[in-house]
Amino acid sequence: MRWNLPNILTLLRIGAIPLFIIAFYLPVSWSSQAATILFAAAAITDWLDGFLARRWGQSSAFGAFLDPVADKLMVAAALVLLVEANPTPYPGILVGIAAVVIIGREIAISALREWMAEIGERASVAVSWMGKLKTGTQMVAILLLLFEDPLWGLPSLHLGFWLLYVAAGLTLWSMIVYLRAAWPIFVRNEGG
Repeated sequence: MRWNLPNILTLLRIGAIPLFIIAFYLPVSWSSQAATILFAAAAITDWLDGFLARRWGQSSAFGAFLDPVADKLMVAAALVLLVEANPTPYPGILVGIAAVVIIGREIAISALREWMAEIGERASVAVSWMGKLKTGTQMVAILLLLFEDPLWGLPSLHLGFWLLYVAAGLTLWSMIVYLRAAWPIFVRNEGG
């Protein structure tokens, strides 16, 4: 492993997950704000470590492996906490369905990318603009849901729920795009 700032930021993001969970459950009035700040910092470092790695020529196999893992762990932790925090039929069921869709897609596409890399076709399932739009929508939704309180007079909780449902829809759409790109290669490899 190469010790450079991008990889250190990625490791710090993983290390922040327990702090994020503790902040979420703190029995104080500012716990939602603390959890939101930690999640926002993780989201910023997710962008920053990739930017720095490319800018400084510090990309590494370790970073390429660990960066998406760190992102998925933080998002999964946040979604699990949000499902637990919304146990009522509405919005709980919809939050639960959105969380399963988002986490399930991440597992499926990670497995697809691993398989495609093994057969030398990873470029066929490279991150697309749809994946970036899905990630951005998902991050904003989670931030609003964690914050809970009205923000600049806007009902952040309700906006967060709706953005999470939009993110789940984009998640399904992007998964279909990736699977359609991989399908001909899958069929070709099964036939040979």
